[in-house]
Amino acid sequence: RKTNIMLSSRDSYIYFPKGSDCIKANAQSCGECIQVAEKCGWCTDADFLKQGESKSARCDELKSLITKGCSKAKIENPRGSISIDKDKPVTNRKKEVAEKLKPDQITQIQPQKLSLNLRSGEAQTFKLKFKRAEDYPIDLYYLMDLSFSMKDDLENVKNLGTDLMREMQEITSDFRIGFGSFVEKTVMPYISTTPARLLNPCTSNENCTSPFSYKNVLKLTENGQQFNSLVSKQQISGNLDSPEGGFDAIMQVAVCGDAIGWRNVTRLLVFSTDAGFHFAGDGKLGGIVLPNDGKCHLENNMYTMSHYYDYPSIAHLVQKLSDNNIQTIFAVTEEFQPVYKELKNLIPKSAVGTLSSNSSNVIKLIIDSYNSLSSEVILENNKVPEGVSIKYKSICKNGVVGTGENGRKCSNISIGDEVSFDITIESQKCPSQGKSETIRIKPLGFNEDVEIVLNFICECECSKGGEPLSKICHNGNGTFECGACRCNEGRIGRLCECSTDEVRTDDLDGNCRKDNGTDICSNNGDCVCGTCECKKRENPEERYSGKFCDCDNFNCDRSNNKLCGGHGRCECRVCICDANYTGSACDCSLDTSTCLAANKQICNGRGTCECGVCKCTNPKFQGPTCEICPTCPGVCAEHKECVQCRAFETGEKKDTCQRDCSYFNLIRVKDRDKLPQPADQSYPLSHCKERDANDCWFYYTYAVRNDTMREVYVVETLECPAGPDIIPIVAGVVAGIVLIGLALLLIWKLLMIIHDRREFAKFEKEKMNAKWDTGENPIYKSAVTTVVNPKYEGK
Repeated sequence: RKTNIMLSSRDSYIYFPKGSDCIKANAQSCGECIQVAEKCGWCTDADFLKQGESKSARCDELKSLITKGCSKAKIENPRGSISIDKDKPVTNRKKEVAEKLKPDQITQIQPQKLSLNLRSGEAQTFKLKFKRAEDYPIDLYYLMDLSFSMKDDLENVKNLGTDLMREMQEITSDFRIGFGSFVEKTVMPYISTTPARLLNPCTSNENCTSPFSYKNVLKLTENGQQFNSLVSKQQISGNLDSPEGGFDAIMQVAVCGDAIGWRNVTRLLVFSTDAGFHFAGDGKLGGIVLPNDGKCHLENNMYTMSHYYDYPSIAHLVQKLSDNNIQTIFAVTEEFQPVYKELKNLIPKSAVGTLSSNSSNVIKLIIDSYNSLSSEVILENNKVPEGVSIKYKSICKNGVVGTGENGRKCSNISIGDEVSFDITIESQKCPSQGKSETIRIKPLGFNEDVEIVLNFICECECSKGGEPLSKICHNGNGTFECGACRCNEGRIGRLCECSTDEVRTDDLDGNCRKDNGTDICSNNGDCVCGTCECKKRENPEERYSGKFCDCDNFNCDRSNNKLCGGHGRCECRVCICDANYTGSACDCSLDTSTCLAANKQICNGRGTCECGVCKCTNPKFQGPTCEICPTCPGVCAEHKECVQCRAFETGEKKDTCQRDCSYFNLIRVKDRDKLPQPADQSYPLSHCKERDANDCWFYYTYAVRNDTMREVYVVETLECPAGPDIIPIVAGVVAGIVLIGLALLLIWKLLMIIHDRREFAKFEKEKMNAKWDTGENPIYKSAVTTVVNPKYEGK
């Protein structure tokens, strides 16, 4: 009972919802390990395991094993392989060539036999070629319904042999033809069993032969005249119901290979009827309940067990037709086309043609159907072993690629065309016995196939050199192989040191308690045979170790979210630092090169180098090497050119701005009020005002945040002096000139008025002071002169 509890406890911690599949498998041997997945390997180094680790820790992904210290040469990781045992090239043959090959000398599929060594989870892919051979032999068996409704059809079939021989010469020089007929089961209610009707089932004075189920009239032959002769002697028969017993006849044609004369060539079965068909279960109407046994029952070329066995099922027919590589052509009348088209969908490599009411078009129907069937290749395989899967990928004519179900087939293949298939076979587990298995892949309707022998890699190569009853394994309680003990039945433990009956006792558990404490294996493992086997972590890189599982490699101090700062390894919860690093998390670098300033002084002489970082002793200086002094004089002038080129794309450094001025982070603000103020910041800040070449002012601040981040806030608009306004100036000048002119005119007018008034006043004054007589002017002379005409008489 305690054993069961222990195993249940172990099961509870070896299951992980995530992580490596190799670890989750808890493999106890190399053979178990390599069956988990193709990525799993087994470390055979006898000294690989650390104290507290179980045997299953040897099974892990290759990269993890190497990381844990297992050399690549000691990792067992067998790979699958493919070997081609028979690779006869496909036949290149012309019909015109005089040489006539036997059917077994013609090859249409390559290779013919392979051996695959399969490892679980590792797929193996090989290429299969198929090429339609020219002038390939054909066997055609014509199976005809001879019920009364086919009377007129029989007349047209009587010359079918020679006519079809002649037409088929265009396709192949090796053609054989045979003939068979069928009616119905010879029991009620399919036929009338009265003595008279058994002799002549027809009415209206028709001379008919006795009813029968199936008759092999003519074995396959090259003699077309013999076909015509025997078919001409056939008579119509009759039955009562409309469906016929054609399935019985098809089954016998398929399984009676010797009686029919089938060769290992293209096999065609032409099924000609004008009615439907009976199938499995319909025999109950006649009291027949035994399922069809799928065996040959011909005696004197007559099917003798129609009254004993039921009709075959469609699935049974499909199996037998496929097993015997027979391609079926259903030549049926228009009325039954829908029924037989549905049947065609269930029978691979079959075709349906429309038969005229009197079978006059049967030759064209056969040739068209043959061309349709032979232009398509469909691969099928027999039952594969449990855990094995097959995938097909077709590379067809004109490079057309098919996958999934379409990967099994290629269409529109002409004679001489070559297509190929990529076939992938994968095994997910080893068979229970580990024995080889054989599967076959073949193109439907063809007699050739590919034999594939599957050999399963279930054990590692190193297990062959194992030492049974090894002393290493607790005095012979196991086999020492692949660097570990494979325990005999009833024994467990790393060295098979315990029996399953005594794995949990107080004495043994006491060996698993550290310092006589209460915790078994520090609660990080299970006590097996007095030895701690530590739990496994979801992350395969993390593991518990130590005699009491009290150590691990993942609970050390971290820096920058990295275990041991990324500069050391964690051993038993303590960081073992790399060279030039120290500290509990290996985050303190002893290298001073990062503290050297441009003047080659450590921290510019203004600080100390601690763990590779400068600690500035002068508060004015900042930066990774104490070289930055934001408040020192000259800061504004020092950064003026770079701020100018970065913010305004002007200045002396505008052509080299990207190279010389990318050392600070530039932030634009709209106006001076948005610039940071010293009182609001916890770090030194310099306000700067500089003038550019155009006498424009620009304002910015310079600061160093967190000793490394340089920030410049700049007002995005320049402050430039206002230029003269031309229009007001011109207008003012013009207005001034006009006003001055008007003023001058007014002054001149005023002076003239004053002058005129003075002159007038003077005149008035002189006038008043005049002394001459006012009666007559002494110097006045009249302006009138009077002249008297002497001739004037006054009349």
